[in-house]
Amino acid sequence: AMLEKYLKRIDPKETPITAVAAAANRRSSVAQDSKGRRKSRTHTEKLFRITTEQKCDIATRELEELRDEIDRLTEKCERILDSHRAALEEADIRLAEMRKASYEFERDIVRGAINHRTGKVSAERVARYIEDKLRSRDALMEKLRLKNSTLKVQKKKLQLQLKQKEEMGEVLHEVDFRQLQIENKQFQSKIEERNQELLRLKLKAGNTQQVLNAYKKKLHFITVESTHLNGEIKQRRDLLEKIAIETEVVEKDRTKADYIHSQLRQQLTDFRVPDVLDYVGERAKLYDIYKTVKSWERKVEIAQMALKTHRKTWKQMRSEER
Repeated sequence: AMLEKYLKRIDPKETPITAVAAAANRRSSVAQDSKGRRKSRTHTEKLFRITTEQKCDIATRELEELRDEIDRLTEKCERILDSHRAALEEADIRLAEMRKASYEFERDIVRGAINHRTGKVSAERVARYIEDKLRSRDALMEKLRLKNSTLKVQKKKLQLQLKQKEEMGEVLHEVDFRQLQIENKQFQSKIEERNQELLRLKLKAGNTQQVLNAYKKKLHFITVESTHLNGEIKQRRDLLEKIAIETEVVEKDRTKADYIHSQLRQQLTDFRVPDVLDYVGERAKLYDIYKTVKSWERKVEIAQMALKTHRKTWKQMRSEER
């Protein structure tokens, strides 16, 4: 099988045995010169018999070819693996962005844009949300375009430098290339770890933002309730002040009433019912006093009438004297 593979790769213009002999003769030419006294062989034996040295040469070449093929397959598999890793990383990033966009849409539109009076989503806020998203997407596209242009310029510079090095004979050796591949894998592993950490931090930031929004909403409700309670507390304090003033006034009235009540009770305690004869005498005196008052009142009226008459007469006399 190894010989068949080897014969398939050689020049099809050469016969198989001739090609093998030609390939082996390059290494066995010295040995054949030193063995010139060997017996001559027939043409058929030279065509169909392979020496041990030729077999070793064929095996060495096949081993080298197999190693080269393994290197090519390894490089191809690494490129495919890198492509799949990049696709997975891009998918993770897109998934995180979609989750973030879904959360923001749920927060800003589904719950935040509802009109409390009608119970429907406000069309203006939806349109403004979409416009903001489109503007941010355009800005991101412009940023990526500029970054792509920068990377293209850097790629051209590196290609030019590589070409110049190839022309000057400063091509990297295989050992250096292997070392660079190992360092590249290490850096890619570190970059992947950083990307995973960045993704975890983004998810953590999204969860933190969600918890923060919940606490903000709760704080808003508590603030509104606190404002309402402060108003009620102020009203209650004003009412308590009025009640305290009224209580003070009532307390003064009560003290005054207690004092009057105590005096009345003292008077009631000190009161003594007079005798019947004394009462009758006092009533008679009172009746006489009433009669005397009536008499004096009649006399005063008569005196006033007389005074008026005298004043009138006096005025007439003075007017006649004039």
